[in-house]
Amino acid sequence: MLKKYLSKSGTPRSRDAVQREYQKWRSPFLNREMEMLVFGHAGFPVLIFPTRMARFFDYENWGVIDALQKRLMAGNFKLYCIDSHDQFSFYNKELPPARRIAEHTQYEHYILKEVIPFIQRQHAGERMHVAGCSLGAFHAVNLACRHPQLFSRVIAMSGRYDLTRPLRFFDDLLEGYWDQDVYYHMPGQFIPNMRKDEMPEGLQDLEFIFTIGLEDAFLESNKQVTHALQALDIPTILFLREGEAHKARYWGEMLNVLL
Repeated sequence: MLKKYLSKSGTPRSRDAVQREYQKWRSPFLNREMEMLVFGHAGFPVLIFPTRMARFFDYENWGVIDALQKRLMAGNFKLYCIDSHDQFSFYNKELPPARRIAEHTQYEHYILKEVIPFIQRQHAGERMHVAGCSLGAFHAVNLACRHPQLFSRVIAMSGRYDLTRPLRFFDDLLEGYWDQDVYYHMPGQFIPNMRKDEMPEGLQDLEFIFTIGLEDAFLESNKQVTHALQALDIPTILFLREGEAHKARYWGEMLNVLL
């Protein structure tokens, strides 16, 4: 449930000395209203993707913002919490798979043409960090690998990097459908096949940090992508935690250390 002290669009509001700003506009790429919460008053920008079909306010409601409170109050960074589009793309079973990947591509256009320019206007074009948890980690890694010139660091927690590979309790989200659009939106597919001489400009300068629980269903996916990036001589670290570690309290702890 959205907390009641939401401020009007564009109006900063403080809570416990952390500046908190609510933004909303109608996206021409998605043809619906998209919302965002911005936390912090200074520092480098961090774009963070929500978890599967989650909302822009969930990291706040789950206590992740509280875990970062001291860093935000100190002006170390500003955190841009955006909305998801997964319920209209990968998880929209009413659409044929080709249309699902097309909807995901529209979401990428929304990020590139609307969200990132909004952030850059506040940070003079400074390269930003991008982060995400669970399916949000997939979005962060996918976007950064496709558009590395925009980012300096990727923090990916508890992610799955090939949504077409079925796992126990996790289906192929495109039900066997595959084309080039699918391939180039699945880091678990295109990164292991990438050669150094075909890497997009800026990828070599990116830093990737992955974290996953030893009992997490996505452990092998993290190992695969980590090894593939390291083979390209891209700075990449994989942190392993005990247990599943697929919970917001672990993500808050890790963000506090890694940002």
